[in-house]
Amino acid sequence: MAIGWMTGGIIWGRPILCVFVRPSRYTYSRLEEVGEFTVNVLPPEFKEAVDYCGTVSGRTKDKFAETGLKPVTAQKVKVPVIEQGIVHYECVVVHKNDVQPQFLAKEIAESAYPQGNYHRVYFGEIVAAYADIEKVEQLRQK
Repeated sequence: MAIGWMTGGIIWGRPILCVFVRPSRYTYSRLEEVGEFTVNVLPPEFKEAVDYCGTVSGRTKDKFAETGLKPVTAQKVKVPVIEQGIVHYECVVVHKNDVQPQFLAKEIAESAYPQGNYHRVYFGEIVAAYADIEKVEQLRQK
């Protein structure tokens, strides 16, 4: 999936990425089953592929075949990373929690959840992180 809502930091003394996934998404069922995920940062030339992945469900389409993105074996988790990525984070879910509407600011609930489809927040411990430094430097120089 193309992740739109993510944050990271040190939680419980561990490097953590939190991703927000709605129960209606195919990714939700995959995360519940596997308990691992990767976050892959793609260079700008893959914007259309990322947009496609964010608007089409993996339940009905093979996003890799449709976009030309290539899954490759990750270093430490069972799920793949994307070959064209320039930065990769491999994560193991160490906690998950549902957004609680009764504790959410009313204006956020109204704007982000008009149909009530509240996210589950997955806390993934980063077990591997690596980058293609040459490609990252090329982007920084642009």
